[in-house]
Amino acid sequence: MTAPAHAAPSAKKAHRRAVTATVVGNFIESFDWLGYGLFAPLFAAQFFPSGNSLTSILGVLAVLGVGVLMRPLGGFLLGRYADRRGRRPALMLAVSLMAGGSLLIGLTPGYAHIGLLAPALLLLARMAQGISHGGEWPAAASYLMEVAPERRKATYGSLFSLTTCAGAFTASLLGGALTAALGPAAMADWGWRVPFLLGGLLGLVLLVLRSRLAETEVFTREVQGRRDRGSLRQLLGTHRRGVLLAVLFVAGSGAVGGTWTAVVPALGGRLAPPGTMFWVAVTATATMLVLNVPIGLLADRIGAARLLVAASLLFSVVGSVSYLTMTGTYASLLFTYGSGVVYLVCATTVLPKLLTGIFPPTVRALGTGLSNGITGAVLGGIGPAAATYAAEHDASVWFVAGTVTAVLLSVPASLLARHIAAHDSARAGEQVLAA
Repeated sequence: MTAPAHAAPSAKKAHRRAVTATVVGNFIESFDWLGYGLFAPLFAAQFFPSGNSLTSILGVLAVLGVGVLMRPLGGFLLGRYADRRGRRPALMLAVSLMAGGSLLIGLTPGYAHIGLLAPALLLLARMAQGISHGGEWPAAASYLMEVAPERRKATYGSLFSLTTCAGAFTASLLGGALTAALGPAAMADWGWRVPFLLGGLLGLVLLVLRSRLAETEVFTREVQGRRDRGSLRQLLGTHRRGVLLAVLFVAGSGAVGGTWTAVVPALGGRLAPPGTMFWVAVTATATMLVLNVPIGLLADRIGAARLLVAASLLFSVVGSVSYLTMTGTYASLLFTYGSGVVYLVCATTVLPKLLTGIFPPTVRALGTGLSNGITGAVLGGIGPAAATYAAEHDASVWFVAGTVTAVLLSVPASLLARHIAAHDSARAGEQVLAA
């Protein structure tokens, strides 16, 4: 389904529509995920009433953690579904769960109105979104990498990063604008519901767009009809070393993504005046919107693994210092939040190419989804609660040390890639070496 240079205009237009419908799901996921972290301090008391604001925030962050813990299930179910039934139906199912979860959060009454049913419905919504998030990325990454030109895979992958930043930018801008227009009281009362309702409506629009997608030629030619497609036994048997490699590659993004996009906004909301954290996120994500595609072009030039290693080494120093010295000033929060955004942009740019290249098409979405989901659940799931607890007990240095350790796993992963590729299938070997 890759559109060659001489393709007819209609074919190129269809190719662009397919790419757009694929990566926009990442926009909605990012919009929802950061929105939850940014707005958590506002609606925490409505779902988890308490005399202690930290206790209420811990409640909503625990729900966030449960959502992250559902990602492995989503990676397995939707990843296997994408390998057995096709990338297109998996993408449609993922966005349906995503939209349904957002609408449920936006419409659920608070604890004062329906009691324990309120946090229960919040939990249910985040579970649905966790499954969606776990399955959306591997299905979308498989689709995008299968339609991307071989020498532009990292550049196409930068579209994931671009839409991630765009979603975060939109959520931040909306939060800042709503806070300025409505004021803190109205925001805490009902204004926080607006982004979730908007996210749900955007998901329904995307569902229509994805219903018009064509299946990839790779799936139709190499996967469809094979009895071993989507086989967990084949994945954990023949390709178990690829699973290990994928876990090492994705550990850093799982740890940083679970912390910087939820904990830093939540803690920043407590340290800074109302609305400050929204504008911090707007500034950071707007800056990276401009740099996404150039980073993808650079990765295609120097190698995806090399770029990830360089970003990991840089973040291990800058991210540590910024987090441990974070205060409530705009500059400090921008330094802290921005360090995580830069790292995540680099990671989300190259990981689609790296991870999908490790596995053959028959288990590509399953392998990518399961590895990414489990790692994200373990590191991202416990990260927000652990970071908040550590901050309350003056033990943030230990939390940062654990996060940096996860980030630096990309260094041995890049060294192991060639060794594993040499003993894996010829196709996987060629793809990993090319990265």
